[in-house]
Amino acid sequence: MKGILLFIAATITVYMCHAQVNSFINKGNEAYRLQQYDKAADAYREALRADPNNTTAAFNLGNALFKNKQFDEAAKQFDEMSRNTADKSLQSQSYYNKGVSLTQQKKLEESIDAYKQSLRLNPADSFARENLQRALNEKQQQQQQEQQQEQKKQQNKENNPPPKQNKLNQQQVQQLLKALEEQEKKLQERVMKKAPVPGQPDKDW
Repeated sequence: MKGILLFIAATITVYMCHAQVNSFINKGNEAYRLQQYDKAADAYREALRADPNNTTAAFNLGNALFKNKQFDEAAKQFDEMSRNTADKSLQSQSYYNKGVSLTQQKKLEESIDAYKQSLRLNPADSFARENLQRALNEKQQQQQQEQQQEQKKQQNKENNPPPKQNKLNQQQVQQLLKALEEQEKKLQERVMKKAPVPGQPDKDW
């Protein structure tokens, strides 16, 4: 009799917990519908605190974060979701949403990988296929722009080479100093020739 009573008590506890989780999820869904994404995210987190394995709350939390433009947190949430569920359909959707979140952050390489993961699980997903193609095209354009910028930099270097610095070697320095000494010597000789002879009176005109 005691065992039956314990079983009933455990069943009631599970039912109450399940009802509480559903209540939080419903609250989150209502806030989401009203575009109150912060409140929605808080409600889904409450649901996950009561039941950490609840896939509905986890998936909806990722959506609320995305709608609130918290793309990095959304991507992490969807990544965790994809690893913690055995449901291939849910895994595929999580990878897809992760890819969209990464695309919003211009993390093209990572978003491409996420879309590929989504398509491996669900090859018929046309949205994942289209977004993968867009991400690949954007990555190609990005690479072309980088190549063009690099070519422009190279052309600027070729058209405007840096000025050459004239460096004198030791022999040239000595020759220059010698030439300056000779010039100075000649100048002194000229000055001496023009100077009046000592003791000789100046001409009286």
